[in-house]
Amino acid sequence: MTKPCIICVAITGSVPTKADNPAVPTAIDEQVESTHAAFEAGATIAHCHVRNEDQTPSSDPERFARLMEGLKRHCPGMIIQLSTGGRSGAGRARGGMLPLRPDMASLSVGSNNFPSRVYENPPDLVDWLAAEMLAHDVKPEIEAFDLSHIVQATRMAADGRLRAPLYVQFVMGVKNAMPLDREIFDFYIRTLNRLAPDAEWCGAGIGAGQILMNEWSIAAGGHTRTGLEDNVRLDRNTLAPSNAALVRRAVELCEKYERPVASWQQARAILGLRAG
Repeated sequence: MTKPCIICVAITGSVPTKADNPAVPTAIDEQVESTHAAFEAGATIAHCHVRNEDQTPSSDPERFARLMEGLKRHCPGMIIQLSTGGRSGAGRARGGMLPLRPDMASLSVGSNNFPSRVYENPPDLVDWLAAEMLAHDVKPEIEAFDLSHIVQATRMAADGRLRAPLYVQFVMGVKNAMPLDREIFDFYIRTLNRLAPDAEWCGAGIGAGQILMNEWSIAAGGHTRTGLEDNVRLDRNTLAPSNAALVRRAVELCEKYERPVASWQQARAILGLRAG
């Protein structure tokens, strides 16, 4: 298989802290350093959250601006993808960083259950976030936690609320949401190919399922996500020493399935992004 595989590294997230793994980068300088090592290891998308000084999640545009500045300086060409997730803010505050014009931003187009709460994405907020991404030339990464999210994303592309071609990430393994299941995963791929044949897709597995989802995605010809946001361990008994270590595992799987790892230039071309 000759199609290059884009590796996304989710460097921080909103949940894991240094108490879970000291390697989790929460300060901006740590995030830049960790991302640079992951970029050198083969990641070409940095999925970014920011934290307050006490490690709690934040949606502060000023923090995002400082992170973007550092990443552009130390990881030239890398695709910067900012999170509009609901753990770090409420309502339109979740999209307050979009005027910074990152290359990409996450977009959840529907609600679902999380381990201890409902991840709320009401239609009016989804439409506003999508409109802001169109206005600022930010490509959405559709985070699909459920089959209905894939269907909704294709509807939004059909009526112009999202710009095609889509980039859809299948998120599997979140407790109380979609489990890591091979038949469901294969059905996701078939459904997206049927409804949006020009779309690109990525697989993200949470916790222990991360490495399995990496392998399924790479073997099936898609792209994949790894990183300390989703999984702080290499295995049950070993903490991951860095984001780069998790990226290197994905690179090894690309080698196993004879997939070239996408360079940042190739990744931008595949996703139709402006030049870095």
